[in-house]
Amino acid sequence: MLRTSTWPSPLPSARPKRIWHLALALVLLCSSQARADISVTDDQGQTIVLARPAQRVIALYGALNEILDGLGQTSRIVARANADETPARITKLPSIGTHRRPNIEAVLAQKPDLVLQMAGRKETSQSVEALKKHGVRVAVFRASSFTELFSIIRRVGALTGADAQAEDMVRGMETRLAALDARIANTAERPRVFFEVHSPNMYGAGQSSVVAEIINHAGGVNCVEERVQFAHLSEEELMRLKPEAYLIQRGPMNRSPLPLTARPRLRTLPATQSGRAWFVDELKYSRPGPRNVDAAEELAGLLHPELVNQGVKPPKDSKHKNKK
Repeated sequence: MLRTSTWPSPLPSARPKRIWHLALALVLLCSSQARADISVTDDQGQTIVLARPAQRVIALYGALNEILDGLGQTSRIVARANADETPARITKLPSIGTHRRPNIEAVLAQKPDLVLQMAGRKETSQSVEALKKHGVRVAVFRASSFTELFSIIRRVGALTGADAQAEDMVRGMETRLAALDARIANTAERPRVFFEVHSPNMYGAGQSSVVAEIINHAGGVNCVEERVQFAHLSEEELMRLKPEAYLIQRGPMNRSPLPLTARPRLRTLPATQSGRAWFVDELKYSRPGPRNVDAAEELAGLLHPELVNQGVKPPKDSKHKNKK
C-alpha cells in the first residue's frame, strides 16, 4: 500500500507583506517631508512651517516689502501698511493700518498665508499675538547689524521659495560692502559722527543699530557709545560729544528737523562750524533693508569726498546740504 506523506502545507510568504509595509512607510515619510518642506525659525524663537512657499504675504514693516521686491516676489504682496509706498507697485494694494497697530480684521480679510513683522514696541507684539490666535503664520525678525539683515533676507527667501535670489542679493550686498571697506581702509581720518533720530526731544542712533554699522563702513565713528538702538540725550551731552559730522534724518520719526544753523546752542559744534552737517533719508539709513548699503556708500562720499572718484556714490542731489 502506497503511503502518502502529509507534509504541512506551505505558509504564505511574509516577504511581500514586508515590502508593502516598507513602501507605505516611505510614502508616508515622503509625504510628511513634503508637508514640512519649508521650516524657518524667526528671531523670537518661533518655528514657521509652510507646506509650500507663501503665496499671499503681508509685510507689516516697510523694508520687508523692499526685500520681497528685491527677491522678485512683489506679486505675492497682497496688502500694505498705510505709510508704505515702496516699491511703487504696492501703492495700489489695500491698506491694513499702521505697522505697529494693524487692523486685524483688515489683515484677515486678505487671507494671508504669511505675515512678516519687525520686532519693536509693545503694540507690535500685541498685534502679532492677535494674528497668531486667528491661525495666521507670523514671522518676526530683528535687525541691528548687516549680519542680521542678511539672515532675514535668506529666511524671507526660504519662506517664499526664493532661496537662490536671496543668496544672490546677500552676495551682492556683501561684495559692495567689502569693496567699500577696502577703499575706506586707506583713509587716515575717521570723523566722529552723530546721527539725529529725532529732535528737539533729542534721540541719536546708538551702537546697537544698523546706523552704527553704516557709519563704520562709511569710514566714520559713531560718537554715541551706548549699546542701544536709540539713545536719549540732552543738548549738553551732545555738546560734550563734539561730533565732527552730523546727520539729520528726515522721515516719519523726524518730520520737520531744523538745520543746525537754526539751532543756537548747536552752532558751535565742530560739525556746524565745518559745514559737515547733512539731511539724509530716514528710510534709507534707519530702516533695516536693502538700501542700507546705498546709505553706506552715500555717507562715505560725504565723509570722504576724495573717494568719489574711486567708485563711492556721491549724493544724488542737494537735499543733504544743511541750509536754512
